[in-house]
Amino acid sequence: MPMSDPTSSEPAPRATDPRLAPESNVRFWDGNRACAEGAIMAGLGFYGGYPITPSTEIAEFLSWRLPQEGGVFIQMEDEIASLAACIGASYGGLKAMTATSGPGFSLCQENLGLACMTETPLVLVNVQRMGPSTGQPTRPSQGDLMQAVWGTHGDHPIIVLSPSSVAEMLSLTVRAFNLSERFRTPVVLLADEMVAHMREKVELPPPGTLDVWNRPRPLNPPEDYVAYAETPDQVPPMATFGEGGYRYHVTGLFHDQDGFPTDSPPVIDAWMHRVFRKIEQNLDLICSWELLVDGEVYDSSNAQAGLEAVPRCDLLLVSYGCSARAAVAVPRERARTAVLRLKTVWPLHERFMGDLLGRVPNVLVVEMNRGQMTREIERLAAGRSRVRGVLRYDGEMITPAHVLAAARELS
Repeated sequence: MPMSDPTSSEPAPRATDPRLAPESNVRFWDGNRACAEGAIMAGLGFYGGYPITPSTEIAEFLSWRLPQEGGVFIQMEDEIASLAACIGASYGGLKAMTATSGPGFSLCQENLGLACMTETPLVLVNVQRMGPSTGQPTRPSQGDLMQAVWGTHGDHPIIVLSPSSVAEMLSLTVRAFNLSERFRTPVVLLADEMVAHMREKVELPPPGTLDVWNRPRPLNPPEDYVAYAETPDQVPPMATFGEGGYRYHVTGLFHDQDGFPTDSPPVIDAWMHRVFRKIEQNLDLICSWELLVDGEVYDSSNAQAGLEAVPRCDLLLVSYGCSARAAVAVPRERARTAVLRLKTVWPLHERFMGDLLGRVPNVLVVEMNRGQMTREIERLAAGRSRVRGVLRYDGEMITPAHVLAAARELS
């Protein structure tokens, strides 16, 4: 996989590896395999993990596939250690990932906080299952949304993506790495058991179409390097620790620009504002969605056109992940219905969402939990739309009939 110039934050040269597109570029994969392949395409160099249903196939596949690509695979003793190893590997210059589920995701939270504090690019895949505790390991759920956003303690920035198909398990894994590297932040890929274990057709990206981003590298010599410097884009360049004389202090404590602990309120306040600002000022790049209106698909690149089409509808369905598969089927049976399918579930693009919700009188949020996204949509609607949840959390999938029944109650 070609890599970008280490002194630049520009996209890497496009992929030309002929193995990405042999005679046929169509595969019939399950979601976990697609996730693993996407990670390799994105330049994965290190995987540290611990097997747990329903994510285990990601580790199984990478245990033999990643070393073939020159990467390192380690099965750690638990999920806390897995994420710690990923943090170390990332500071050693490798793109790093782990995958887990339920109880393991809970164990990851302490070191996820460390990754946020140290601005460490890495990807954490959570293939959700029913919970709490052991729950039901082989049943789908979307009960970890708020944990993905707020699970580690303290105020912290985080990006969370949610795939709805096997193909998106691949494409959003690549996107997770690109966002992580570009903004020097951990990214959570919030998948679910259904998408991870079902099989679908996947079309591999043709040669010359895959953009791969690498973290910004320092241009100044080691003696002038400032590990957490203020920069115009708020993303400090990240040196590979120990390479070429680059050595700097890394701590989980609040720190100054050189990485040394501090209890200075102005310094802490400046750091906090910077790490949130690098996300908040780039919502147009980070937030991704599809808006379906009257058979047309408007994505986040042509958001205004979608907003202009929405007033023809009296109902908006908002969904993500596996539940969105039921939501997108409803407009075939009910006219004047739009569907917003979120690919980025955090952060939310509040300006776009607020504008959208102000144009539709009724909103149904379709998700497999007790209303975790529903409450966020209610907040953004601010009383301008009537918001209700179409919820299921018993281990069975939400069906189009389930959503359609709730939609018809509004008619």
